[in-house]
Amino acid sequence: MPLKTSTAEELPSVNLTPMIDVVFLLIIFFMVGTQFTNDERQIDIQLPGAHNLNAMISTPDRREVIITSDGIAHLDGQPVSISQLTERLSDLRLRYPDLTVAVRADGDAMQKHVVPVYGAIQSAGISHTAVLGIQSNKLR
Repeated sequence: MPLKTSTAEELPSVNLTPMIDVVFLLIIFFMVGTQFTNDERQIDIQLPGAHNLNAMISTPDRREVIITSDGIAHLDGQPVSISQLTERLSDLRLRYPDLTVAVRADGDAMQKHVVPVYGAIQSAGISHTAVLGIQSNKLR
């Protein structure tokens, strides 16, 4: 069995063939791609336009009704009466049929203040509701 007797270390060699192949493929890809855009420029067409566009407004995630411990209802941070709440929620439901209303009641709020809010939501025709809670001030 012949033994290797030279003490000189062989330097590793880098094979450039795969890199050259990739470069040629990229050149061909870009050459063909630029030919397609030239064909499109030669065709004279008039694209249709849209008139009287209204802004597309997405449905808000949800509206929040907060009931404080003294029984005052707030819709999106503004205090409202039960009749105002019903009216505003009805208007919102007309614009956003899938509107969700979240009710957040203070832990110290009495049931007699919470039930009319749910009645207003039902009168407005909103079927998607969420119940959230606020800790009582006595527990903090």
